[in-house]
Amino acid sequence: MTLAPIPYLSDRSWPVGVPHAPRDEPSLRNLICHVARLLHQFRLVDGASGGISTRLSGGRILCTPFGLAKSLLQPDQLIIVDSDGARIGPETDTSRALRLDDELAMHLECYRQRPDVEGVVHAHPPLSVALTMAGVSLRRCLVPEAVVTLGLVPTTPYAPPNSPEALHAIRLLIAQHDAMLIAAHGSLTVGSDVWQAYLRLETLEHTATIIHHAMQLSPLTPLDPAQVAALLDTRRALGFWRDGDAERFCEACGAC
Repeated sequence: MTLAPIPYLSDRSWPVGVPHAPRDEPSLRNLICHVARLLHQFRLVDGASGGISTRLSGGRILCTPFGLAKSLLQPDQLIIVDSDGARIGPETDTSRALRLDDELAMHLECYRQRPDVEGVVHAHPPLSVALTMAGVSLRRCLVPEAVVTLGLVPTTPYAPPNSPEALHAIRLLIAQHDAMLIAAHGSLTVGSDVWQAYLRLETLEHTATIIHHAMQLSPLTPLDPAQVAALLDTRRALGFWRDGDAERFCEACGAC
């Protein structure tokens, strides 16, 4: 099968970092498709799973549809909804025949709770999810880069996907976290745009991989409170600090 080209990918001036993220709809459509292919390439989703969304102007949300492999996604297949998840126009001839993702509700919950969030990525990163099944928490100070960029990553209590209990857990956590794990299911990362949300997913799965390897060699050794305190200064300076971080890091890592 020959894929239609995604014009956005020919411009190598972006994505290289968050500050230059596009805001016009055509570029955002191409960016979502680019991220979708990265999710497939790095095996962060399987089959037709996962979902990506971004805010548009006027309170609209651009999102991936249900049932399409992320590796084959095309810009005209994306769907626009309002803040309540109702489909709104304009539609393309292609998107009109597609249905909404069953997991769109978790994206909408992120946007409701976080006015600063412009992009959401839901994925099924294998090692991250495996750690939730093994009872290994990422709410620990182990990997310096994760402390700075992700903070303490919570895991929701197990609930059936798309259930009211699952959405309630997301509602309670997303206001103060940029990344979370959904027990035995997947991950949810948010950002100031789709690209930042995707990069946080990469960091999440990379951190889980490091922790998994370390566990094969010896018991895990957390960073000491003084080391964590220095990392938290960097977290503040880079603008990653979230409400409640001081209390969370004090309780979990002794950095009081």
